[in-house]
Amino acid sequence: MTEPGLDIRDAFFDRLYDIAAADNNVLFLTADMGALSLERFKKDINGQYINMGVAEQNMINIATGLALGGKKVFVYAIAPFATMRCFEQIKVNISGMGLPITIIGAGPGITYNSDGPTHHAVQDVAIMRALPGMTIFNPSDPVMASGMAAMSYESEKPVYVRIDKGRLPLLYSPEQDLSDGLSLLKDGQDLLIVATGLMVHKGLRLAEELEKYSIRTGVLDLYRIKPVNVSLLLRYAHRYSRIVTLEEHSTVGGIGSTVLEALADHGAGIPVKRFALYDRYCERHGDREWMHVQHGLDDSSILNHIRTWS
Repeated sequence: MTEPGLDIRDAFFDRLYDIAAADNNVLFLTADMGALSLERFKKDINGQYINMGVAEQNMINIATGLALGGKKVFVYAIAPFATMRCFEQIKVNISGMGLPITIIGAGPGITYNSDGPTHHAVQDVAIMRALPGMTIFNPSDPVMASGMAAMSYESEKPVYVRIDKGRLPLLYSPEQDLSDGLSLLKDGQDLLIVATGLMVHKGLRLAEELEKYSIRTGVLDLYRIKPVNVSLLLRYAHRYSRIVTLEEHSTVGGIGSTVLEALADHGAGIPVKRFALYDRYCERHGDREWMHVQHGLDDSSILNHIRTWS
């Protein structure tokens, strides 16, 4: 059972360790990235743990060869380097051949806030969504992260796991069925907040605040960004007169775009307001909350926008 307070990355890697310990066909490749729980990998099953050094593109090429040789491969790097730096290798090798390789991108959005735009993963969802056959997971709590390790192992298609770091509160029980790809965590009647990853917690907090202004707000966790469960998303969306999307990603190509596309493709004329990072590089930096203020993603700014949205 996943412990409360466990780092979300450790929850994923603890489960993956158990899987790899039982299946020596599983290989873990890292671009010189660590995590507390990975120490067991190095100590107990060292032959299945390969540090490729800071050479992400080469790591994808080697993972491709290993997968073609029948291995079940997981690769791990900081999110922008795991995706944007390796985009051509992922497109041609992994997506192009439909190989069941799992790409683990640590630190999505502005997790690595003070390291500047090179370390910000704010376009990763947009480019990975464009790759045919790619599944994209974005867990919002440690239990879900653990479950996604197992789902990635069982997948026969390419998977990108966009995983935050730190200790996030538990939202799910280990019995939660994650096959739907989205969950309505809080029901409402007026406004639906669709959020993903870390921002789901902000969405729940905002919903409680909005109740004070008689705006009965639902919160939906969109944890499988691709393929989207369109029919279930539309079923929930039709219960509400307005929708807000909330993500730590560029406003271009993230879950805001995903929701708009789903609504437009099915003729659902429900007004949508997107809260995301502005379409510009985050060159000014401070802590995460400070940066949210600079991009209008802080609680106060969002509440004011929603309350005055007519």
